[in-house]
Amino acid sequence: MPQVLEFKLPDLGEGLTEAEIVRWLVEVGDVVAIDQPVVEVETAKAMVEVPCPYGGVVTARFGEEGKELPVGAPLLTVAVGSVEPEPSGSTGAAEAEPSGSGNVLVGYGTGAPPVRRRRVRPEGLSAPAVAPVAPVASIASVAPAVAVVPAASPASAASDGVRGPVAVVSPLVRKLARQHDLDLRQLDGSGPDGLILRADVESAIRSGAETPQEAPQEAAATDRAAAHPVGERVPLRGVRGAVADKLARSRREIPDATCWVDADATELMAARAAMNGAGGPGAGPKVSVLALLARICTAALARYPELNSTVDQEAREIVRLPGVHLGFAAQTERGLVVPVVRDAHARSTESIGAEITRLTEAARTGTLRPAELTGGTFTLNNYGVFGVDGSTPIINHPEAAMLGVGRIVPKPWVHEGELAVRRVVQLSLTFDHRVCDGGTAGGFLRYVADCVEQPAVLLRTL
Repeated sequence: MPQVLEFKLPDLGEGLTEAEIVRWLVEVGDVVAIDQPVVEVETAKAMVEVPCPYGGVVTARFGEEGKELPVGAPLLTVAVGSVEPEPSGSTGAAEAEPSGSGNVLVGYGTGAPPVRRRRVRPEGLSAPAVAPVAPVASIASVAPAVAVVPAASPASAASDGVRGPVAVVSPLVRKLARQHDLDLRQLDGSGPDGLILRADVESAIRSGAETPQEAPQEAAATDRAAAHPVGERVPLRGVRGAVADKLARSRREIPDATCWVDADATELMAARAAMNGAGGPGAGPKVSVLALLARICTAALARYPELNSTVDQEAREIVRLPGVHLGFAAQTERGLVVPVVRDAHARSTESIGAEITRLTEAARTGTLRPAELTGGTFTLNNYGVFGVDGSTPIINHPEAAMLGVGRIVPKPWVHEGELAVRRVVQLSLTFDHRVCDGGTAGGFLRYVADCVEQPAVLLRTL
């Protein structure tokens, strides 16, 4: 008889306590190898592929795509010791060993290459081919990530009325069902192989279909509708939810203040053009304006270390940090994220620029690791890319300050006693008034502006 093992959502690190199922990488009946990724989840930090530490046959999956699970909740069950080895030269998985890899605290997956998926229906395999969704205990009371569970028979699963993974492809159909609190398991699809189509959901909505389990949800929805205006409801979860929580906490805990100044960036842009024109073709990647501003920030923080700090509220102490881990705001399809350039104080402008480019690309593709999104000590926010001049940034808690940069545009400016058209940028600094007073914040901002107006000032600190 095969042994059925339950694999739970592991601790993904960085203090993360939950994740949303984005995409299942295996189906019920597939053969999986040890450390093969089985599901892609989205945390508040990044997209993560979770590998299973056991090899065998997938007998059940827990949770549909779009469902949020806490750490420790069941992900799937695997029947081990039930797969017959394939003939020599095949690419399928050999008989699975119940010992597993132990790589359940994965963070962002393992490097083991996935194997070809194949389905088996071996005789004597009594594990269910469906995915019962069971209530999940609180995070404090969940069991270890892997546990042995008794195998349920197909007959018992059928008697409980539990059905397998819902045959839905379109995210729009799932969203429509969620908005109307419809259980897709209760619908019969009219598409090929029972696929649930939008017309099926709309028909169920018109007929007022509901199940006894949905009645409390309908009542709660009615209460919410009575308290709030009618409109589209967008769940605050994943990246959007994490950003909302952090910004709200920042405004609750940090007594912030903002100062700003206009600066003539004409010389900075000329210096950048000279850097990128030196050496001719093949001289290396272009230097970005953001990289130059980042290098200016590290020099300014060396002069004003009060702004590279955090506040320990319990100890009532200001903690001045030894190194600068520079975060920068990046807008992606998944929302606003803040990748962090580690040890920016020890990097050159070129090195900072290369790291910004790498992290930006990873942010856009959703492959940033949780460790690349945490631990920042100061944030640079270039909202000029949105075509705006000014802003009052909200501090990225638990940091002490954020520098905002507007667009660089030609404006009338008094230069050397005469009116001229110069390239002007607005700089704004939001700071935690607990760590310093206005004089320090003003000195920091003035130094940044001086470096923008006269890049040669920066040479003194290089």
